[in-house]
Amino acid sequence: MFTHLTPADIRPPFAKYSHGIEVPEGMRLVFCSGQLGIDTDDGIPAETEAQTRLCFANVESILKDAGLGLGDIVRINAYVTGREHLKPYMAVRDELFADPAPASTLMIVSGFARPEFTVEIEVIAAGPATTGEGSGK
Repeated sequence: MFTHLTPADIRPPFAKYSHGIEVPEGMRLVFCSGQLGIDTDDGIPAETEAQTRLCFANVESILKDAGLGLGDIVRINAYVTGREHLKPYMAVRDELFADPAPASTLMIVSGFARPEFTVEIEVIAAGPATTGEGSGK
């Protein structure tokens, strides 16, 4: 469905991601706001890996409401609050996404709205132009 762009004349990706993704004409895009590792009872796990799992679970729920899933993600923007959080974030990301993986950016930031958050994830997904039930429309 998507064309993964990894030109031979530039360095291959550092990790499990694509340099670019082409979304074919006629598909719709879904933009997810940044999701934090917080559950419905306001629980925030101390570990980055657990926060990352919650972030992606929240993303998955949003996408499901649009009739899509994690496999429809074309771009991930992820933010962590320190180098020590890179590896746990990447372990979860790599577990959830098959090759070729979505385009992805991972940045270290100084912090989020609350100090206990160590990771935030926002995505763009693409799917068929027509929506199914539960699409929020």
